Amino acid sequence: MDVPRASGILLHPTSLPGPHGIGDLGPAAIDFIDFLEASGTRLWQLLPLGPTGYGDSPYQCFSSFAGNPYLISPAALREDGVLRDGDLESSPSFPDAAVDYGRVIPWKNALLDTAFDRFRRSRSHAARDLRVALAAFRAEHAAWLEDFALFRALKEVHDLRPWTGWDPALRDRKPAALARARRRLARRIDRHVFVQFVFFRQWTRLRSRAAAAGVQIIGDVPMYVAHDSSDVWANRDLFRLDPDGSPAVVAGVPPDYFAETGQLWGNPLYDWDAHAAEKYAWWIGRISAVLDVVDIIRIDHFRAFADYWEIPGDAPTAASGRWRDGPGRPFFERLRSALGDLPIIAEDLGDLSDAVDELRDGLGLPGMKVLQFAFATDEEDDFLPHNYPENCVVYTGTHDNNTIRGWWEEESTPAERKFVKRYLGVTGKNIVADFVRAAWHSVARIAVAPMQD
Repeated sequence: MDVPRASGILLHPTSLPGPHGIGDLGPAAIDFIDFLEASGTRLWQLLPLGPTGYGDSPYQCFSSFAGNPYLISPAALREDGVLRDGDLESSPSFPDAAVDYGRVIPWKNALLDTAFDRFRRSRSHAARDLRVALAAFRAEHAAWLEDFALFRALKEVHDLRPWTGWDPALRDRKPAALARARRRLARRIDRHVFVQFVFFRQWTRLRSRAAAAGVQIIGDVPMYVAHDSSDVWANRDLFRLDPDGSPAVVAGVPPDYFAETGQLWGNPLYDWDAHAAEKYAWWIGRISAVLDVVDIIRIDHFRAFADYWEIPGDAPTAASGRWRDGPGRPFFERLRSALGDLPIIAEDLGDLSDAVDELRDGLGLPGMKVLQFAFATDEEDDFLPHNYPENCVVYTGTHDNNTIRGWWEEESTPAERKFVKRYLGVTGKNIVADFVRAAWHSVARIAVAPMQD
């Protein structure tokens, strides 16, 4: 990955300020890009932008191709003429400190319903232009969009139950049943297509603004997809499933220092033989779609391309799993053949095998260093800056851990605090600035801090 030395900030759009209960792709996002440009910061890192499901986690989405409708900006919809000032007057009083999804989701969905209905009824020149643009968008993204829109419509008429609980003919994608559903649910399907069109229209504008400001965007690709997703429902032959669609084996990690029974994630595992047989076409489509909306991608749980933990689908914990070989270098060679040079950051955290290091280094990909993890052992720790290679990305911390201040005050041990003070030559009174300075002064090609730091 040929990226010049640069710094970045990790901030998911949900954390941006605004009056509508959740950060979005509107004015506050533009202001943030302006701040990055003014400060000389050249990278904005995000979490996955997909439509979140139960638990509201961006790592468990209904599609790895679609966008999150809750990030759509009401202000931008008003500029497009599909919302009016009065439509926003019913906005609830949302908390400032956190996103209350229980209140945000129904209000945002109602707002999108209003926008869709006004778009359908309008005969203005602006609406006609939008319809032309939507038709082009629908044709360009048909490979994933039609299945996703149908999937979401079917979930709605099945009381949001997982697809394995639907009528068997729909669960198993019988052609006649799907054709009837498309006719019966045409309006719902069109509504989901419209929402995706609006999301990507707003995102394209925002990314263009970032490019003009010299800011590159780092996206995030989770290794695994959610079982209850259009990805799995529409591509069952690419996942290791039982005849009823339930996962035969699932993802996770084995027991370790942090969890004595391991971590049972529950995502279905890929049938890598099936992917290889189709020359990794689904993965090529997925990575290509992500690179259409960001400049650089971080692959979460990169190690699974070298080796992964396979757990029986009915296991109560991750302890009964076993290691299996991943697709390895041939997978990436096929991606490079189809897509060219891959601007990828490998999330290589955890207890890794030699095969993971060999795969990452053989591909020339930068791995991750997390400064918060550096002070639990001694001077040989790989996360200490004097041990970094240039081809890496250093983070003060990640979205999975406490802030530096929180770690320092609540979690660090006396021995760790002593080590930090000695190694960095600081008193600890300005510990957050000390960590940021240490990351920025390292030889790492890229340094990133979460906005909270």
